[in-house]
Amino acid sequence: MQASIPSIPKDASAVILLRQNTDPADPEVFLVRRSEKLAFLGGFSAFPGGQLDASDAEVQVSNSTDAETAAAISCGARELFEELGVLVARGAESLTKGQRVSLLDDLESGRMSWPELIRHYNLRLDANDFTFVGRWVTPPFSARRFDTWFFLVNCPPKQEPKVIPGELSSGEWIPAGRAHKQWQRSEILAVPPTLHALKTIGDGLTPDLVKRFLAIPQTHREPVRSIEFRPNYICFPVRTPTKPPATHTNCYLIYNSREILLIDPGSPYEDEQQALAAAVDDLVREGRSVREIILTHMHPDHVGGVSSLLEHLGGGVKVAAHLFTAEPLGNTVRVDRLIEDGDVIELMGSTRIALRAMHTPGHARGHLCFYEERTGTLISGDNIVGLGSVLIDPPEGNMREYLASLGQMRALPNLTVIFGGHGPAIANPYAKLDEYISHRLEREVKILEAVREGAKTAKDIVARVYTDVSPKAHAMAERAVLAHLEKLEADGHVFNDQDGWRAL
Repeated sequence: MQASIPSIPKDASAVILLRQNTDPADPEVFLVRRSEKLAFLGGFSAFPGGQLDASDAEVQVSNSTDAETAAAISCGARELFEELGVLVARGAESLTKGQRVSLLDDLESGRMSWPELIRHYNLRLDANDFTFVGRWVTPPFSARRFDTWFFLVNCPPKQEPKVIPGELSSGEWIPAGRAHKQWQRSEILAVPPTLHALKTIGDGLTPDLVKRFLAIPQTHREPVRSIEFRPNYICFPVRTPTKPPATHTNCYLIYNSREILLIDPGSPYEDEQQALAAAVDDLVREGRSVREIILTHMHPDHVGGVSSLLEHLGGGVKVAAHLFTAEPLGNTVRVDRLIEDGDVIELMGSTRIALRAMHTPGHARGHLCFYEERTGTLISGDNIVGLGSVLIDPPEGNMREYLASLGQMRALPNLTVIFGGHGPAIANPYAKLDEYISHRLEREVKILEAVREGAKTAKDIVARVYTDVSPKAHAMAERAVLAHLEKLEADGHVFNDQDGWRAL
């Protein structure tokens, strides 16, 4: 078995904007919310920033240590100007607000490039205005990965950040400690670099601030393994032989002060199994015990590490799954307890976590999702994923059931985040569910049109309908078409005979 190769991170910069004259004990940062329309971390709270442009390296940066650092500073300054209208450059203090607006219009319209703008208006970037506080690399479980430089920057006097419509939906000045408490109350979602910055700054603008920023290995490009998008929910991606574009399957460690639930330990690889076991041990050492291992469904990339983890934990830990997951697994993975639709799994401790099981077939007959109403958290397994699309592959997969399951999830109240089986968390759950449903129905309409026009086989239909899909994926597309055809047949729109598929 071989896993897909993770994508190569692209260079990027982010700016942690500090308000001048802020209380050193309660410092304010400008926190933004990424647009829910973005494919990468849409709906997350973050800091302004983005990917490095080739032209960023053409800007001279005074007092920079090397060309790479200078390019990262230039990128951060440009992104800050494009997203918030804040221009951190020597000489910008002589510009009026109207002139800065005009400069931004020149940049956004393409009349002037970033290097041309800097030169034309006699501006100068200075590395002393950008304090380096870490370089974070997106973990390999994400199809989009970045090697991001983080800089602390004081907001220039007489400049007020204002979110420019586009990649960001909103922004505000907020004490860093208060923002971190919002995350602790599950009111916002954020990635580890943002949380680390909020906590570090929230502890005060002390002389050792930079040292505290750089005190963890992740600020030196070591990818995060345990990702806590939401308190008490650790996403631990493990490398698996899964289907592209995914390279990893998300195992979830859900915990409170006393107990731990483990969902989908899927890796068959020994090094990944050891890394997951070490993460579990860290939680156990703090006084918790493992309550149970739960499986969302039967696919190998979700169950491949169960036996290894059971062996590591010793006796007493049970495995739970739906009957239609337990039956096909047989003796390969022992299932001790069956979970049915509506069952509630409650962790007892200082923080009450009650997960309601939802039988959501379609991707697999025994597929389960788990919904926690208090925080609006949905663990979706492979029904909704953070990257790519979901394969519905008959006979285990059933498109009619899958669409019904999507509708069931769409009807959940107060849904705030989806933790999928692959890729990052989804902070725009209802928009994502609507996207999934409309995408499937649009495909179905095109498939039915193709049959009416004379296409008789799944291969013929793929050639007509899946023009946006790489030929390498056509075999998988044929399986998806078959699932749609079976649904259309059940709905009374097509039938299959010795000549192939035909419309009624």
